[in-house]
Amino acid sequence: MIDDMREIEVVVAHSERVTLRIGDVFLKIDTDQARIDREVEVMARAPIPTPEVLWRKPPVLALAAVPGTALGVLQEPSRASSAAWVAAGAAVRTLHDAPLPPWPSSQCQQQPVLSSGGTVDFPPLFDAECEWLVANDVVSADVVRRNRQVAEAALRPWAPVFIHGDLQIVHLFVDGDEVSGVVDWSEGGQGDAMYDLATLTLAHEEHLNDVVAGYGGDIEIDVIRAYWSLRSLMEIRWLVEHGYGAPATFPEVAVLNSLSASS
Repeated sequence: MIDDMREIEVVVAHSERVTLRIGDVFLKIDTDQARIDREVEVMARAPIPTPEVLWRKPPVLALAAVPGTALGVLQEPSRASSAAWVAAGAAVRTLHDAPLPPWPSSQCQQQPVLSSGGTVDFPPLFDAECEWLVANDVVSADVVRRNRQVAEAALRPWAPVFIHGDLQIVHLFVDGDEVSGVVDWSEGGQGDAMYDLATLTLAHEEHLNDVVAGYGGDIEIDVIRAYWSLRSLMEIRWLVEHGYGAPATFPEVAVLNSLSASS
C-alpha cells in the first residue's frame, strides 16, 4: 500500500561510499568489502552501544537505527544537556580502556608518526594539505602557520588505545542524559586517545570541560587543541573534493581562524 512506502534519505554520498536511510534501517554501500568486514568486527569488539547488524549482502551492510538523537552537529550549538556531554566523555573512556583491536585506525594518517630516526613527526600528507589551503585561498598563509604551531603539541609519543577514529558529534547519540549508541565505525582501530576527544569536541569547545569530567584523568588539553588544528588542516581538501560545498562554510575553516586568533 502506498501509505506503507517510505522515502529514501541520502545520509552520506561520495566516491568512497554511500549511506541511505529507509525508516529505521540504514544501508551502507561500500565497494571495499574489507572495510565493511572490519567495521562489523570493530562494532562487535566495542564495549559501548553500537547499531545492530540486520543483514549483510556485499556491497551492502544493513544496520538498525540507534535510539535517541545525535549529540549535535558541527554547524550549530548542541541542544544536548551538560550531563549528556559528560556521559559522552565517560563512554569514550570506556572505549579507550577496552582491549586493543588488531589493526590501526585508518585515521592514523591524520595522527603523528614515529619516524625511523626516533622523532615524532607530522603525518606524511600534512605539508601538502597546508600548501593546498594557501594555494587555493582557503585561509591565509599566516593562519596556516599559526595552526601548524598549535598542532606541534600533538608531536609527542603516545600509546595506542581502541579509538572510534571519526567520533564526530553526529556519530554519538544520546537519549536524555545517557549515551544510546555510537555509529559509523569504519575508521575504528588503534590510535591516539586525544584524537577521538578532539574530534568529538571540534567546533564545540564550550563542552570540552564536560567531556573531560566524564572521561576522567589522562587528558592533555593542549594536545586536544593541537588535533583541532591538525584535523582541520588535513580535512578541508577532502571535503571540497567530495562535494561538501564551499570551504568558507566549513566549521573546520572557522576553527582554523579561531585558533589562529587565539594563538
